[in-house]
Amino acid sequence: MAPDKHQNFAELIRHEREGVDFRICRTIRPAPAAIIAPHGGKIEPGTSEIASAIARDCYSLYCFRGLKRCGNLNLHIKSTNYDEPTCLELLARCDVVVSVHGLRGEDQFVDVGGLDFALRNTICGSLSARFDARVTKTGRYAGVSRANICNKGRRGAGVQLEITRALRDALSESSENMEAFAGAVRQAIDDVLQS
Repeated sequence: MAPDKHQNFAELIRHEREGVDFRICRTIRPAPAAIIAPHGGKIEPGTSEIASAIARDCYSLYCFRGLKRCGNLNLHIKSTNYDEPTCLELLARCDVVVSVHGLRGEDQFVDVGGLDFALRNTICGSLSARFDARVTKTGRYAGVSRANICNKGRRGAGVQLEITRALRDALSESSENMEAFAGAVRQAIDDVLQS
């Protein structure tokens, strides 16, 4: 992937138009959990829909959606630099944060990372009943930097889901698969919130 054109949101907003090039969607719900897709819409296709399916009417939802006809990757701000103010405001209220991202790949799998090790392992275990889910502890997609947007909740630890294009496409093409994936993540979050 090429380097990001914009290093932070202030830089992005100077060059891109809200409502034309991108849209921010945010729904706040009472549960202390948020599902976010910071690279949604046409940036990492399918991630907004997956985040929405996980959040359903249970958790807060934040999606930054690329809307451009082409060049949507220019809207990508890497997760360790992601500082859109309404997203940070939402996450500051939440104990549980799960971010949904797109990963290249023709094989169907999801890398599960982040600093909330208990939730990471619970989500991975829950997803593994039906999907190829892998705990990721190191590397580019591990989500272990304190600066990563998934780790910006009240507890300073969240979970990052890196879902291959092949799996995102499979989820988008089957409501049964989408609900199975989203339901597995919701169940894991509920288990952790109730413990």
